Amino acid sequence: MKIGVPKEIRQGETRVASTPDVVKKLVAKGFSVLLERGAGSGAHFTDAEYEQAGATLVDRATALAADIVLKVRKPDLEEIAMMSEGSVLVGFMETCEQDETLRALFDKNIRPIALERVPRISRAQSMDALSSQSNIAGYRAVIEAATRFGRFFPLMMTSAGSAKPARVVVLGVGVAGLQAIATARRLGADVYAYDIRPETREQILSLGAKPIDLDIGESGSGEGGYAKELSDEAKAKQQQLLADELSKAHILITTALIPCRPAPVLVTEEVVKRLREGSVIVDLAAESGGNCPLTEKDQVVNKDGVILVGHTNYPAMMPSDASAFYAKNIANLLDIMVSVEEGKPVLNDFEQDEITQAALVRPETGS
Repeated sequence: MKIGVPKEIRQGETRVASTPDVVKKLVAKGFSVLLERGAGSGAHFTDAEYEQAGATLVDRATALAADIVLKVRKPDLEEIAMMSEGSVLVGFMETCEQDETLRALFDKNIRPIALERVPRISRAQSMDALSSQSNIAGYRAVIEAATRFGRFFPLMMTSAGSAKPARVVVLGVGVAGLQAIATARRLGADVYAYDIRPETREQILSLGAKPIDLDIGESGSGEGGYAKELSDEAKAKQQQLLADELSKAHILITTALIPCRPAPVLVTEEVVKRLREGSVIVDLAAESGGNCPLTEKDQVVNKDGVILVGHTNYPAMMPSDASAFYAKNIANLLDIMVSVEEGKPVLNDFEQDEITQAALVRPETGS
């Protein structure tokens, strides 16, 4: 069975779907790994390392024509045209709505396994690429904020005077938010955090941060550990109660997302005007419209003296570790996708396992 690893072509995407360490393990299990030349260069993995691990270096078309194609981002139409009928595609499929890309895959009977749809259950934790990449995003967002903030993060006492610790507020306490809290604490900041799900309070405290408690009249806990969308009344009350807390911050890290919905507005234009000059907002929800309406996707802008960072691909800023985590997630998923019979890998029925059943995108509904 051939596994193809093409080079990512999305602008700014530096990750690769498999690494030399993982390729070595796949080859040992009986797979033939076909890697496009230069596929790992953005993540600092050389072709020589892949060859030493047992991969065969090929051109783009050959990698895409494999039985199982591993990618980071959803393919474009040109890539799909090179793929084989009836093959399997594993990667982030961005499946909130069907588009021409998904239709093109279904037209060739290609089965897309969407990593963002891997369920958040105990036995799937090692396959949860969404969490592994969000973890990196939370860390890198704080580093971005520290770089752009014109002051120290920790308390600093010197012969020339002292500097108070930065006040950091993290909005949204999912995987990215928790890592942002932990990283900001390690840098010595005074950290506060808020989430609409009451169960996150204990997690905030466990990391040494202070929870922001607001009574908005309803819970934001949704299915599968995700947040759900609040009512219009609760949203308005949330914004009003949050405003005073947010205006005291030096750094705002916003991570609040609702699956397949626009990002909730948590930092209003009025709050931005109340922030002191030189404050920094890092909006991890920029891809989905932003938690602040002034955020500009993939741009860093200055509004009323406040720096707003709208990067949308933080894992690509740390491509070596991001690729390593991602590759291991896929390798663990392949363990339940494929069985070895008489020394040869054979695809399992994806409908027979709750993980692959949830991750498989079907043509009739796109879900």
